[in-house]
Amino acid sequence: MAYEHARITDEAIADLKRRIGLDLRVRRYNEVATKDAIRHFAECIGDINPLWSEETYASKSKYGCVIAPPCWLYSVWWAGGSWGGLPGIHDFNSGCDWEFYEPVRLNDTIAVKARIVDVVEKPSRFAGRMIIQTGEGLYLNQRDEAVGKGRAWNIRVERNAPKEHGKYAHIKKAEYTPQQLKAIEEDIDREEVRGSVPRYWEEVKEGDRLVPIVKGPLSMSDEIAWCMGAGSPYIRAHRYSLDYKRRHPAIKMVDSTTGNVDIPELVHMEESRAQEIGVPGAYDYGPQRISWMSNLVTNWMGDDGWLKRLYVEVRQFNVLGDTTWCKGKVTRKYMDGAQHLVDLEIWAENQRNEITAPGKATVILPSRTL
Repeated sequence: MAYEHARITDEAIADLKRRIGLDLRVRRYNEVATKDAIRHFAECIGDINPLWSEETYASKSKYGCVIAPPCWLYSVWWAGGSWGGLPGIHDFNSGCDWEFYEPVRLNDTIAVKARIVDVVEKPSRFAGRMIIQTGEGLYLNQRDEAVGKGRAWNIRVERNAPKEHGKYAHIKKAEYTPQQLKAIEEDIDREEVRGSVPRYWEEVKEGDRLVPIVKGPLSMSDEIAWCMGAGSPYIRAHRYSLDYKRRHPAIKMVDSTTGNVDIPELVHMEESRAQEIGVPGAYDYGPQRISWMSNLVTNWMGDDGWLKRLYVEVRQFNVLGDTTWCKGKVTRKYMDGAQHLVDLEIWAENQRNEITAPGKATVILPSRTL
């Protein structure tokens, strides 16, 4: 059976724009922040802070119980995972602007209100017609308190367009010597979790560097672990999968090397699927890398700090074999009313010294004067 690539047409764009502002149907992966659901997410991003998993440790924190890492909200519903519309058109998550309001505590139940907020066509020399689709998810607990909001943007392009234009042909798979791998392991071992030792606002100086954390070399097990902890918009098994593909026929993507038809999400797990869209190999998920950046910041701020805002742009692919150093520095410290705030510049950098995900964060720190 032959499968035609879906095209971006004026009619399809107009239909998508008609959806702006409408409430979206949300299929949650995790609804309740159980001990296991929180732990599985922390493990899937490699976040070793015991605040997320050890009840005795967490009981002595200011929260009095286990809480979820900020980006655990991805495991409820992927802000930026899929906003719907443009059936059959590929979707690259390209960033998210998170605001975190309240902690997600052990056994909280989380609901989501989601909507598309903007649809813009952008010129592209490398991928034909390109749509920037922005959506917003508001996360609420069982007390109807807003715990966080994610405003994410996705690039929508025809699935064969990047390959036809050769946009990503320059990306080369990583190769390492034993000495280089040993150096990466040593960098991993240098990770510092501030944890229960408060980082007071008074001790922070503009220009201070955060201790980097290292993710990689990216492996297939990392991708599988991410889906185990954070869920997936599309992955289903057996009859559930068949029923889903029958309801959404445009979701199907053919592997030209085998003829097998499956979901486009397999670009994160199968080399041939990624190559169908012009990427040299399987690559990480945007929300996965954004969650790594959250891990960097919570490591630095300590359990008494609060991640108020996290903004990350996913600009380049992180293909299997790539290593990512998550880095940051203090750019500003200031007060806003009674809050003692610190602004950070953060970025993800690969072994080719390319910044693949620049961003920024704002943290509330405890003060010695309070």
